[in-house]
Amino acid sequence: MIPVRPSKIVCVGRNYRAHAKELGNDVPPVPMLFFKPPSALIGPGEPIVIPPTSQQVEYEAEIGVVIGARLQGASEGEAEEGIGGFVCVNDVTCRDLQKTDGQWGRAKGYDTFCPVGPSVARGLDWRTLEVIGRVNGAQRQRAPATDMQFQIPFLVSFISGIMTLEPGDLVATGTPAGVGPLRDGDVVEVEIPGVGILSNPVHDGSRR
Repeated sequence: MIPVRPSKIVCVGRNYRAHAKELGNDVPPVPMLFFKPPSALIGPGEPIVIPPTSQQVEYEAEIGVVIGARLQGASEGEAEEGIGGFVCVNDVTCRDLQKTDGQWGRAKGYDTFCPVGPSVARGLDWRTLEVIGRVNGAQRQRAPATDMQFQIPFLVSFISGIMTLEPGDLVATGTPAGVGPLRDGDVVEVEIPGVGILSNPVHDGSRR
């Protein structure tokens, strides 16, 4: 079951220095924002489907922030107070299409490209969180939230200064270093200790 039903999914790119470096990019001077459509959402145990249009689909383990109150032009303090909880997110990406398209709508927006779960954890201090990514049981990513270039209250405040955040909206806060490809038959996990483990199998969409 999908634990959130956001009106919008706002994502942050290149928010960990090591991840930006591994892709040959600089850390942006302000948060780099993009969107995933709500139609990309799937829950725990549902398959991530590799589209036949891509040869390089990758996982990105992330800390998801679920908005708990309507925020518009919020200060960092108001933003922190307005956080409703945290959830595991996998920002699945067609890396080849991301590079060739020049914008990220197609690379990030396929159906099944936003696994979320297993549940929303409330009442946690964001400073204590870390995110872990695994493929077939092998750890590929691990970093604390405090390693982010732009910290969570700042991100939520920054976004609310651009667009109103509604209760239930989802902010994906960026992925640490260690991203890599997914193959048919893989099982990918995103864990935030204290929040839960999100696990999804991977299916090749060209195989029927």
